Amino acid sequence: MPEVESTAVPPASAASAPDRPRRARFAYVGIRVRELDRSIRFYTELLGLVEKGRGSMAAGGVFVALEDPLTHRELELNWYPPGSPHDVPYVPGEGLDHLGFEVEDARATVRELVAAGAELALEPWLERGRYWIGFVKDPDGTWIEIQSVDAEAPSAPSGSS
Repeated sequence: MPEVESTAVPPASAASAPDRPRRARFAYVGIRVRELDRSIRFYTELLGLVEKGRGSMAAGGVFVALEDPLTHRELELNWYPPGSPHDVPYVPGEGLDHLGFEVEDARATVRELVAAGAELALEPWLERGRYWIGFVKDPDGTWIEIQSVDAEAPSAPSGSS
């Protein structure tokens, strides 16, 4: 995966130590799923991720690594069998707020996802006059943000995000 340089302002501690080596690089997000095949279908068929690998975990579970072919960001689906120490009652979120996906047309994509069986969490709305944002839920209840830039919105000024 190529190294991406951030344009964000570093925290004061990082700015005061410019020669300090970077210790960590963000690699992926892992989420626990209840039905592995159902979740694979949701993320591959509906959101376009591609399976990159799978395997068994020492804790007795199975992981499936998915990748966005455009951004190369990864999502790991983790399934644990009954009796595993990690097979605990499922609570959607458990501190994870949502996963975000950029699309060409958020309103159309949300309609398509709902028509394909995804549960609508929030109807799309226009945020700050520029971004269409809507939410659906994946098969396990994790909120999925679907966003796009409004085609009629003026371009963002240089240096803004």
